[in-house]
Amino acid sequence: MTSQVDQTEAVGGSDGTGPGAAPPPPGQARAKPVRRLDRVIIRFAGDSGDGMQLTGDRFTSETASFGNDLSTLPNFPAEIRAPAGTLPGVSSFQLHFADHDILTPGDAPNVLVAMNPAALKANLPDLPRGAEIIVNTDEFTKRALAKVGYAADPLADGSLSAYNLHKVPLTTLTLEALKDSGLARKDAERAKNMFALGLLSWMYHRPTHGTENFLRQKFAKKPEIVEANIQAFRAGWNFGETTESFAVSYEIPPAKLPAGTYRNISGNLALAYGLIAAAERSGLPLFLGSYPITPASDILHELSRHKNFGVRTFQAEDEIAGIGAALGAAFGGALGVTTTSGPGVALKSETIGLAVSLELPLLVVDIQRGGPSTGLPTKTEQADLLQAMFGRNGEAPVPIVAPATPAECFDVAMEAARIAITYRTPVMLLSDGYLANGSEPWRIPDVDRLPDLRAEFAHGPNHTLEDGTEVFWPYKRDPRTLARPWAVPGTPGLEHRIGGIEKQDGSGNISYDPANHDLMVRTRQAKIDGITVPELEVDDPSGDARVLVLGWGSTYGPITAAVRRVRADGGRIAQAHLRHLNPFPANLGAVLKSYDRVVVPEMNLGQLALLLRAKYLVDAQSYNQVRGLPFKAAQLADVLSAAIGTLEENHG
Repeated sequence: MTSQVDQTEAVGGSDGTGPGAAPPPPGQARAKPVRRLDRVIIRFAGDSGDGMQLTGDRFTSETASFGNDLSTLPNFPAEIRAPAGTLPGVSSFQLHFADHDILTPGDAPNVLVAMNPAALKANLPDLPRGAEIIVNTDEFTKRALAKVGYAADPLADGSLSAYNLHKVPLTTLTLEALKDSGLARKDAERAKNMFALGLLSWMYHRPTHGTENFLRQKFAKKPEIVEANIQAFRAGWNFGETTESFAVSYEIPPAKLPAGTYRNISGNLALAYGLIAAAERSGLPLFLGSYPITPASDILHELSRHKNFGVRTFQAEDEIAGIGAALGAAFGGALGVTTTSGPGVALKSETIGLAVSLELPLLVVDIQRGGPSTGLPTKTEQADLLQAMFGRNGEAPVPIVAPATPAECFDVAMEAARIAITYRTPVMLLSDGYLANGSEPWRIPDVDRLPDLRAEFAHGPNHTLEDGTEVFWPYKRDPRTLARPWAVPGTPGLEHRIGGIEKQDGSGNISYDPANHDLMVRTRQAKIDGITVPELEVDDPSGDARVLVLGWGSTYGPITAAVRRVRADGGRIAQAHLRHLNPFPANLGAVLKSYDRVVVPEMNLGQLALLLRAKYLVDAQSYNQVRGLPFKAAQLADVLSAAIGTLEENHG
């Protein structure tokens, strides 16, 4: 375990529950000593049918309500029902929670809950010596062991002597707790994840009321399932309190976060809320045209629940139809959005080009995943940057924004809408699977302080011909933004032609004139280049760092955690993180040239580094990883320390 105090003590009053801690179930008192920690990393692992994601999500929700800072990493197979008991079928959920500000789900779990031999074998390499392992001994049969290549039972051969092993017959205990429930054995066994959740809730003093209410709501139509799950959950809590296998429980006090109202939120949920907020603040109806694809589908699911905000969702028959409908909605005066992942962006590319030509606001949300083609649907990567930048025929520039944390997906969704509405352009928003599925505390913003995004529509003629006739020119531009008018179909006097063929500047008539095409291409590029974005902020406490680490997207957490480690060891290093990738912040070139070395960690083979080298002629050094998993902070810290050391050796 990490960062625990030296003494073990009983906490709180006569019942030992402690201030703010969850009370034990009725009739139970917490009599065992309590050890205080400042943080812990827990990983639940089992078959994809064992309910590990639900278990982790409930533990996370209660941890958020308790007030800890937290970060999560769900990790599961792409198959709907992966082969049971096999290594490829293992599903896991990692949660890092603390009494202070944290940035990542953690490098290595302090506690592993393994529901079967496959879960143990798949996750054991990640555990540090001394970690706690809780295993479901009922699943360690000869057949299950052989299926994953164990020649001998690791629970009995001494191979786990470096760990604090807790052998718990979870299935047997669950069945015993539910023997009077009337459920068939198979149905009763399914509640073993709730037994495990109850045990861990006891170990770490998590509130219980919210989980019981959740179960009552989730299975409201099946009261026997409700009672079985609650009984199993309480039985797990009681087992922790009464068994001699667990001598102490642990307390992680709430974190000291800035004042405000908080909730736990995932990246996809934050993004959905950001889109709704953008629609409300712009006064536009929100229309989502989408085709289900992992890991973006949750946004479609969430937005479909909010018809009360005027949200319309359309599940199209394919990716092309989804974006086509969204672009049509934008033409009709709505905030048009389409959500997808990398393979879907490839199919949408022609319509994105059409939106560039039509100069209409459109949000294209790409929740990146691993690999080309189908690749790794449930794993994370940030390898679509060059696709977002150049993945269309012709000169078709689009702005690109990228959130850095799950909670920041809300703000970046609003920023994407601001750019799209103000500059009349499609905007690419690049999130990824790590942000989409991961969660953290989010301070709910004051609605009145959200940016004003009100859109202005054309209402009448805007150009006078030489003969004095007043007409509407659909491509007459705002001199400040170079945006063309947004004319809602059906508005009297604003009839105009749209389509993918090149338009004449101003009038919007079809034009094959070479000089006009050159002008339109350069004007569309100038519009993107002229978008106002905040300057890049640099964190350089000492003011004399010679190495800058620059990131984008979800690498923010691991990079920042690594920077903290380097500085704690006396290293001087500066950090900056890009949220705007096209156009880049105006001061980016000056920032890059003010450091002797620039290190760019990316979950790709160096796409941002390639752009930086081309645009600013700097020797940006890539550090790349494409494993389908986020960086580990310790790993990055070693890389950054080596960069500092090499520079000092070479230049003194």
